[in-house]
Amino acid sequence: MAKYLIVGPSWVGDMVMAQSLFSRVKKDDHEAIIDVIGPAWSAPILARMPEVRQAITLKTAHGEWGIKTRRSLGKRLQAEQYDKAIIIPRSWKSALVPFFANIPVRVGFHGEQRFVLLTERRKLDKTILDQTVKRFTSLGVDIEKAYPPEPLIHPKLVVDKNNQQHLLSHFKLSKERPAVALMAGAEFGPSKQWPLHHFQEVAQHLIRKGYQIWVLGGPKDQEDGDKIIDGLGEFAFNLCGKTKLVDAIDLLAYSEQAISNDSGLMHVAAAVGTHVHGIYGSTSDAFTPPLTDKKTIHNLHLDCSPCFKRHCPLGHTDCQHNLKPHSIIHTLK
Repeated sequence: MAKYLIVGPSWVGDMVMAQSLFSRVKKDDHEAIIDVIGPAWSAPILARMPEVRQAITLKTAHGEWGIKTRRSLGKRLQAEQYDKAIIIPRSWKSALVPFFANIPVRVGFHGEQRFVLLTERRKLDKTILDQTVKRFTSLGVDIEKAYPPEPLIHPKLVVDKNNQQHLLSHFKLSKERPAVALMAGAEFGPSKQWPLHHFQEVAQHLIRKGYQIWVLGGPKDQEDGDKIIDGLGEFAFNLCGKTKLVDAIDLLAYSEQAISNDSGLMHVAAAVGTHVHGIYGSTSDAFTPPLTDKKTIHNLHLDCSPCFKRHCPLGHTDCQHNLKPHSIIHTLK
C-alpha cells in the first residue's frame, strides 16, 4: 500500500479530469491512499471522488507564490509520511509543498527548472500526450507505460440524491418536466462563449417541446443568465450565483442534457452521466473533450480555430457566432 500526495490543478474542469489520474492510481494499487492539494473551492468536488481520502486546502491566491505558506504546509504534512508525490502543474511553486514534506519520490513534468524539487522530471511529449487527461494520467503510471497511459478512465462524480431533492424543492423547480441545463459562462474568456441570443433561441425551442431550462453558473454569470431566460416564462430558471459549485453536480445529474461552452461545468456534466453538447471554437475538442461516451460536439473547425486566445485575435469570433442554434437543436435527443 502506497500513500500519495497529489498537487491538483487550479481550474474546475482540470480538477474533474484529474479524477482519471486518481482512478488509475487506485486501479493499479487498490489500497493506495490519495490526498489532494487544491484551492478551497475544490474541496467539495474532491469529496465527491471516492478515490480521494482527503482534500488539503492550500491557502494562497491563484498565481501567488506564498512560499511561507507552502513551507508551513509541507512541514505539517511530514507527519503523514507519504511515499510519493505527483505534481500536476508545471510551475516551480507547485512543487514546493511535496519538497518541504520530504516525500522521497516526487514526479512531475519538465518545467521552470525544477531540478531539486522533483526527483523524477518527465518529458511532456505533446504528440503522444495530446490530451489533458492523458497528461494527467501519465504521471500516475510507471514511465515505461506513460506514453500513452492506457487505459484512460472517465471521471465519475458521486451524486447526492438528498441534496438533489432539496435543491428541486428549494428553487421550486419542476418535477414534471425534464430539465436541460445551459452553461453560458467561460472563466477563460469571451472567445469561448457562444452568443447569449443563441442560447436563448435553443431554450425557447426546448420549453415549447416540454422541457424546463436551468441556466447554471457562478455569480459573474448571473446577468447573462437573466438575459437568456428573459421572456421565456415559468419553466426557465436562472440559477447562476444561487447555488454552490458542488450543487451543480447534483443538478446536472438530474438534467437529461447539458448545453455548454468549453467550461468546468461541462466536465462536471460529463462526470455525472448527463448527455453533453459541448460547444467549441477557440479551444479544441481534441485536446479537452468531455470525458464521456454521451456527448455531441459542436465545432465549425474554421481555419482560424482553435486559437486558444481569451479574445478573438481577428475581432469577429466567427467560430462562435456562425454556429447557429438550429445546428444544436437538430441534435438534441
